[in-house]
Amino acid sequence: MTSSHNPGPTSKKPKLSDGQLEPLFRRLNLAHTRRIYQDVADRAEKENWSYRDFLALLLAEEVAHRKQTRLQRFTCKAHFPFFKTIDEFDFSLQTTLRQSLLGSYLGPDFVTEGRSLILYGKTGRGKTHLAVAIGYRAIQNGFETLCTTAAELVEELSNASKKGHLQESLLTFTRPHVLVVDEVGYLTYGPDAANVLFHVVNNRHLRRRPMIFTTNKPLSEWGKVLHDEDLAAAILDRVLERGRFIHLDGPSGRTRHLNLEEALPAGSERLRISGINGSEFSEPTAARANHLRTTSTLQGITFRNRLQLLKDFRVMLIEVTCHPTVSEQFCYVSPCEYKIQDLISMTLFNQFQITL
Repeated sequence: MTSSHNPGPTSKKPKLSDGQLEPLFRRLNLAHTRRIYQDVADRAEKENWSYRDFLALLLAEEVAHRKQTRLQRFTCKAHFPFFKTIDEFDFSLQTTLRQSLLGSYLGPDFVTEGRSLILYGKTGRGKTHLAVAIGYRAIQNGFETLCTTAAELVEELSNASKKGHLQESLLTFTRPHVLVVDEVGYLTYGPDAANVLFHVVNNRHLRRRPMIFTTNKPLSEWGKVLHDEDLAAAILDRVLERGRFIHLDGPSGRTRHLNLEEALPAGSERLRISGINGSEFSEPTAARANHLRTTSTLQGITFRNRLQLLKDFRVMLIEVTCHPTVSEQFCYVSPCEYKIQDLISMTLFNQFQITL
């Protein structure tokens, strides 16, 4: 019987020149090893390394380089608005949030278990910072992340839907392991905002792919933001099934040096541009508005100019009293309602349109 044996390295010592090693490195895609092997070989000879130690160092350097290259490539593809890490976030500004509460979102389980997160707070509280940091940590853990704003996502998918390419465009937002949707509620969206966003959320929910949202609107207002109460409720239901809602408070990180929060009276509410919850005072009448405008204008006139204006008005009054427009103006003015300066300014504004 002939005994079989495993093939092993040839006993003959191979003789390969540097030129012959180059194509072998290229064929195995060992780009970094090709660049450093000569320096490592020279060091190994001087320090009397074993062949095992020499090979181990080459392999470790190649793996580290590939990991760093992959990290840089995925970070670039993520389209972060800026680069921030979790270590740079100032948790001391938060009254309830601590880094330990985010521990489950900084490990691989965040992606493998399909968890999601909604970061809510006023502007400058660090919502985007945290979202970027968690997304970057996912990249460090070997996963792909995409960061976009809600306005960009809605606009791109709305345009694709009108052209009949919605399914193809959805892949942009459903393929990455982690999706960060920034600034929900900051801008006004089209009427189909809830529809296209639901497609993204539902697809990712079914595939257990995590999502991170940042918003300055409470969850109860997402229906108004997205123009559909029912779809907004369905979106939040899917996001929070395996997710968490975190409220960020404290001062604004951008303007805390100005102490603007202390300057505002306690319990003061900011009015919205849309007019909801507007001023508690009634709108001024036309006469009152004209009075306020002329009074504020006269505040910039010096005392000497007012005296000269009074002298000029006496002459001007004689000339224009017969004018029907001016006469009509004076008929409806009560002496107790306006001062003489107001009458002067009213005449100048309404008849001659002179800017004081």
